Amino acid sequence: MKKTIFEEIGGTYIRHGDYLIPCLTLPEEEEQRFIGVWGQRHLHYLKEYHKGVYLNLLTSGRLNDYLADIKEQAQERFERIVEQMKQAQGITEQLKVDDTLEWIGRMNNIQACAREIVDKEMIYQ
Repeated sequence: MKKTIFEEIGGTYIRHGDYLIPCLTLPEEEEQRFIGVWGQRHLHYLKEYHKGVYLNLLTSGRLNDYLADIKEQAQERFERIVEQMKQAQGITEQLKVDDTLEWIGRMNNIQACAREIVDKEMIYQ
């Protein structure tokens, strides 16, 4: 029997009844990096709305690296936005000492705003 292109490049088949099924494996990713919340959100977004990109990254073995990079960029952007908003609103360590509850409320508000900005700019696009 003539070899198929798949067999010529080193592929093998398993016989299942009357059918030959190719033995396919995904390439191993070199290192599993932590993807965090930002990476998980972006992964969900890719699976839901960009299946082609998701499958391409998955089958090429680059998905985890891609998501870890997204996580790092999103975390840096989040921290930068929080610092800028703290300065713009005049939130200082002195406020933390003087009125802790006020400081907590304002910081929670800033973090929620920063989270929405990062989601819109990086995660869901």
